Amino acid sequence: MMSNVPLPKPIHIDTADALRSLLKTLQAEKCIAVDTESNSLYVYHEKVCLIQFSTRTADYLVDPLSGIDISSLSVLFADPQIEKVFHAAEYDVICLRRDYGFTFHNLFDTMQAARILGFPKLGLSSLLEEYFSVSVDKRFQKANWGKRPLPSAMADYARLDTHYLLPLREILLKSLIETDHMQVAREDFVRIATSCCTPNGKPSYSAVHGYHTLAPQQLAVLSALCKYREHVAMQADLPPFKVLNSSILLEIAKKEISGIDDLKAIPGLSDKLFHRHARGLMEAVNQGKCDPPIYLDRRTKPSESYLARLERLKKWRLQLAREKAVESDVILPREILEEIAKKNPTTPQELQSLMQDVPERFQQYHQPIMQILKEQS
Repeated sequence: MMSNVPLPKPIHIDTADALRSLLKTLQAEKCIAVDTESNSLYVYHEKVCLIQFSTRTADYLVDPLSGIDISSLSVLFADPQIEKVFHAAEYDVICLRRDYGFTFHNLFDTMQAARILGFPKLGLSSLLEEYFSVSVDKRFQKANWGKRPLPSAMADYARLDTHYLLPLREILLKSLIETDHMQVAREDFVRIATSCCTPNGKPSYSAVHGYHTLAPQQLAVLSALCKYREHVAMQADLPPFKVLNSSILLEIAKKEISGIDDLKAIPGLSDKLFHRHARGLMEAVNQGKCDPPIYLDRRTKPSESYLARLERLKKWRLQLAREKAVESDVILPREILEEIAKKNPTTPQELQSLMQDVPERFQQYHQPIMQILKEQS
């Protein structure tokens, strides 16, 4: 960090008494800033390692790894009378709900506000530099937040993620009100607060880029290889990509591997990785060859009428986004646009039902959307 104004040290919260005191302090506020740090790049089972809070007078670092029970914070996040200010809130919400079951009400997301306002740069570091002349040291962006004791330089970095959020929120709120975008922002904040974190149920091989190009038996081999990697990653408490790169597994699945020596020709499989994993990989290949072939669910080709409606709606959305100098999904989220094209509502009431999560956008755009649908039909 480079700033002409020295900041007071953040307050570390790592005891039950300190947490109780902090909760009382935060519950007395109308607006607080929040952020989290996780360790997804370093472990198999990711978890929240740090929760940062800021009020207008102090910065706090809550350490969930200290053994304290932070479930008491649930009342804070669920309280509709206290606004919680995040930057890029969706991932924080997902992680906190996943680890602690928290529910969320009354959020303000400074990144989403900046998107709605058409800002060219949305990163927090860019906004801090522009509005507060603060330069952030980015070397800790991929740091191991599960490390303890937490180095003071990392603590200073973490506190910057919330220290300026409240004054930044004031700036963005003023702009949202002046440009008549506040209602759109509010409906987006509600959608972020209810972001779902349930598992997607997809097989592990679906995370390998290019899996859909494989033949059914090759896909069965890839599935077995991914299961082997998952097992090793879980045992070592490492993210799977740190065990073996997905491109290696894809290449093995593509090749006709008949013996361990054939693995030596696989691009990216270094001597070190070969000696560590050759036996396990060969067992996985053999298992995959014996497993039933995996046939992908080839969806029925969309109808021409659906594709035509979707294309017209996309062109309208893109043109309007260009006029407003924002990204297309700020005009209307992709999933809602696709649902409208699919259902093809014939009345404003039917369209309103499809747009019930974005009522302000319905008020603004229902007429041109209905006109497009009418012309296309």
